[in-house]
Amino acid sequence: MAGENHSCHCSDDNVHGHDCHGHGKGNETARVYETVLALALFALGMLVKAWSSSEAAVLVSDSILLASYIAAGWRVLWGAARNILRGQVFDEFFLMSIASLGAIAIGELPEAVGVMAFFAVGELLQDRAVERSRTSIRALMDVRPDYANLVRDGECIRVSPEEVSTGDLIMVRPGERVPLDGVIIDGETTMDTSALTGESMPRTFGAGDQALAGMINRSAAVTVRTLRPYSDSSAARILELVEEAETRKAHTERFITTFSRYYTPAVVGLAVAIAVLPPLIIPGQVFSEWLHRALVLLVVSCPCALVISIPLSYFAGIGGASRRGVLIKGADCLEALNDVDSVIFDKTGTLTQGSFRVVETTGENGFTGYEVLRLAAHAGANSSHPVSTSIREAFEGEPGRGRIDVSVISDSRELAGMGVAAEIGGERVIAGNDRLLHHENVVHDVCVTDGTVVNVAKDGILAGRIRLADEIKPGASEAVQRLHEAGVNRIVMLTGDVGDVAERVAGEVGIGEYRANLLPDEKVRAVEMIMAEQVSMAQSGGGWPDASAHRRACGASGRGAGKVAFVGDGINDAPALARADVGIAMGALGSDVAIEAADVVIMDDNPARIADAIETARRTRRIVMENIVFAIIVKLAVLAMGTMGVATMWNAVFADVGVALIAVVNATRAYGNLGHARGSASGRA
Repeated sequence: MAGENHSCHCSDDNVHGHDCHGHGKGNETARVYETVLALALFALGMLVKAWSSSEAAVLVSDSILLASYIAAGWRVLWGAARNILRGQVFDEFFLMSIASLGAIAIGELPEAVGVMAFFAVGELLQDRAVERSRTSIRALMDVRPDYANLVRDGECIRVSPEEVSTGDLIMVRPGERVPLDGVIIDGETTMDTSALTGESMPRTFGAGDQALAGMINRSAAVTVRTLRPYSDSSAARILELVEEAETRKAHTERFITTFSRYYTPAVVGLAVAIAVLPPLIIPGQVFSEWLHRALVLLVVSCPCALVISIPLSYFAGIGGASRRGVLIKGADCLEALNDVDSVIFDKTGTLTQGSFRVVETTGENGFTGYEVLRLAAHAGANSSHPVSTSIREAFEGEPGRGRIDVSVISDSRELAGMGVAAEIGGERVIAGNDRLLHHENVVHDVCVTDGTVVNVAKDGILAGRIRLADEIKPGASEAVQRLHEAGVNRIVMLTGDVGDVAERVAGEVGIGEYRANLLPDEKVRAVEMIMAEQVSMAQSGGGWPDASAHRRACGASGRGAGKVAFVGDGINDAPALARADVGIAMGALGSDVAIEAADVVIMDDNPARIADAIETARRTRRIVMENIVFAIIVKLAVLAMGTMGVATMWNAVFADVGVALIAVVNATRAYGNLGHARGSASGRA
C-alpha cells in the first residue's frame, strides 16, 4: 500500500522477479495447502475449546489455534518484517501483523487466528481472480509465433521469426500461426484472424491477399512472401501495445496509490490515539477495551479493496476491449475515452475503404461507355495512381473483354495535378479532371469539378466521363449512429478531398458537419479549433444544438468540458492523432506512424468499434466508482461501530477481506463488457 505497486501486498522487488510472499506459480499449491491446513486447525481448535473448559483442554485448544495462526499468517509476518527492514513500514502486512498480535496479547487468540486465516483465504481468492484476468488477456494476446518455415533452395527450414528477412518466402501449414506479415503468392486457405481483429468467423485468403502475423492457418498450406521483418510485424506491434498498456495508470489509479501512501500512517496514528488517550483522559476506562477497538480499526482501515480492484478494473476493461480487436494503450487512455464528447473522423481509409471503384461510365459524341473505359485504361496503363489502377481493374474485370494491349501505347505520361495522356494507335487520348480539358482545349458544355469524375477525350473530342466512388465501409453508418446513442454530441468529418465528395460521404454515413480540401497541417488546426470550441462551450454553459436531445435519450449526464477524439489511419493523420485528446487509429491497414501516435488502435478497421471502446470506458468507470463508494461506505460504517465498541474483529475481517473480494469480483465484470447488449460485433459489421 505504501509503495507504487498495483497490488497492495507486493513490493517493488516483484518487478525484478522476486515473489511476493509466495504469489508466484511455484508457491501457489503450497499456499493452498497452508490455507486449508490453517482452516482445519482453526476448526479443530474451536471444537476442543467448545468441548471442554478444563485447563488441559484450553492448553490444547490454544496450541492448535496458535499452529493455525502460524500456518495462515507466517507469510504476512515475514512480509511485514522484511518490509520494515527495507523502510516500507506502513503497509498491509504491518496492519495485519500488529492487529493480530495485539489480539493475542489481550487474550483474544481465536479472533487473531480468524483474522489471519480468513485474510489468507481472501488473499488466495483475490490472487486467483487477478491471475484469471491476466491469463485471459495473455491468451487473447498470444500471437507471438514460435517459428517460421523458411523456404530456401526448394526446402523448408524451421527458423526463428527474427531470422527471416523482408522478401523471403515462408511456408505456413494448416494449424500454424503466420509468423510474419506478408502476401500470399501460392495457395488458398481459410485463416482465423480473431487474435488480431476479434472476428470469430474465419476468412478465405488466396494469392495476392495479405496475411498478417498472428493469424492462424486453418485449411491448406500457403506460400507467403514477407513484407517486413518480425520486429515490425502485426504480432510484435500488438505485444508492444499490450505491454505498454499494462504500465500506464489512470488518474483514479494514481490517486489511490498516492492516497494509500498517506492514508496508512494516518490510520496507524489514529489507532494509537484510540488505544492510549481514552484510558488516560476518561476516568474508569479500561485500556484492553480501547486497545481492542484500535485493533478493529487497523483491520478495517486496510484499503486493499481499492488498491487491488481499481487497477484490476482498468486491466479487465483493456482486456475486454482487446478481445474484440480494440487495443487501448493504457488505463489513462481508457479513462480519457470515458469523457469523449466530440469525435472527428478522417474520411479516406477510416469511413471509406480507401480504394476507388468505377461506378458509372457514360459516352458522348458517339462514343460508347465501353470505348470510354478502354481508352482511359490504355491511357493510364503505365500510371500507378489509384484512379488509373481502379480504371484498369474495371476494364480488365469486364467479362469477355480483352486485356490492355500495350503494343498500341506510346508516349505515355502523367500530367501533374490533371491526369494522364498517351498515344494509342496513333491517336492522342487524355483522361483526367476538368483542368486537363481546359489545358488541352477540349470543347465541353459542362465543367464537372467533382474529384471522382474522370473526363476522357480522343484527338481533342470529348469521348465521355467515368465516375468513381470510394466505397463506404459497412460499419461507418452504424458507428455514427451508435456514437450518438452513447451520448457523443458532436461528430465531424475532415478530409483532403473535394467538397462534393465530402458532402456525399458525410450524408451517406449520417454526419452533419464536415470540412473538405484540408492539408495535414490544416487538419491539425481544425482539431485544435474544435477542441477550443469544446472548452468555450463548456465554460459558457451552453451545448451543441443536438446535445440535449442526445442526453435525454441516452441518460448521459454532463461531464464538463468533454474530450475530443480524432480517428484516422494514414501518415498524414499522425499529427492530428497526436494533437487530439484521444487519438484512434485504424490498425489493420493504417500506417505505423498513425498507430504509434494513437492512444487506441482498431485492429479490424471497423469504425463501429469506436463506440465499443467508449462503452467499455464508461462501464469500466462505473465499476471503479461502484467499488470506491461501496468500500468507503462499508469501512466507514464498521469504523464507526468499532470506535463505539460495537464491532468485533469478525466485522473488521468482513470490512477488509470481504469487501476486497466483492470489489475484485465486481472489477472482473469489466472484462466481459464489450458487445454485452448488442451481440457479436462481427454480426454488426
